[in-house]
Amino acid sequence: MTLEKYRHSLLFYGIVTPATWAFWFAAAYLSHVTPTSQFLATAVGVLVPVGLMCPAAVALCMIGLDRDLRDDLKRRLIGLKGVKPVYLFLTCFLMLASILLAQAISLLFGYSADQFHFSGHASFSTGAISGWFALLLAPFVEELAWHTYGTDCLRRRMNLLKVCLLFACYWAIWHMPLGLINGSYQSNLAETSWLHSLNYVMSFIGYVILVNWLYYKTNRSVLVAIVFHLTANCSAEAFCTHPDSKIIQTVLLLLLAVVLVIKDRDFFLQREYKEPA
Repeated sequence: MTLEKYRHSLLFYGIVTPATWAFWFAAAYLSHVTPTSQFLATAVGVLVPVGLMCPAAVALCMIGLDRDLRDDLKRRLIGLKGVKPVYLFLTCFLMLASILLAQAISLLFGYSADQFHFSGHASFSTGAISGWFALLLAPFVEELAWHTYGTDCLRRRMNLLKVCLLFACYWAIWHMPLGLINGSYQSNLAETSWLHSLNYVMSFIGYVILVNWLYYKTNRSVLVAIVFHLTANCSAEAFCTHPDSKIIQTVLLLLLAVVLVIKDRDFFLQREYKEPA
């Protein structure tokens, strides 16, 4: 199936953004109310994942109204027929390899080898929910939005490189309210330094190019997008990684993304989407 039916990009993003932000700004407000209480922590812990689920709810509603879209989603939700093993390998191990390589490079600049120790816990929490719960939930509910409707409705209008750059900017803006929630990963980054907050935003560019490259190379497999997102989240928190090593990882992913765009120029720059043979 081509992408001609994924036509309502303005409607999709026009609903998703305010719906998500309504819950997240409410969570941000409650996270700063003093004195804090278990009730407030629970409320924040509910509002954040509900906001996270809004894009998926919108996407599934829009898909559910069209039989062809429903059939298309069923085909690619878990199907991997004909997918080359190299893409599956990269899906499972690319993000893990990138953080380990970044940590290894940091040793050359005097950083500690303790980074390779397992952390044993997430570096953040949001209200009453643990960081690991958020890290494991996000890939499933987000990719049921971004790689069921959100990316394809953009790809229908423009080439893949433009899609990646536009969505990376949008995704950074979409995450913005999380930086206002006390105790969140984004809030902790802002307290660490502006440089690490900037790195968080810049990391979206390389990540989005890579995940969309894999997504379209595997005939729009939603499962591939979920697993790639999941490995990115888990590898980022699994080790005692120094924040500066994540800057190195961002550089590595950007370099890889540039190489892919140059090497597979037609794939990224052709206007019309063509399914892999």
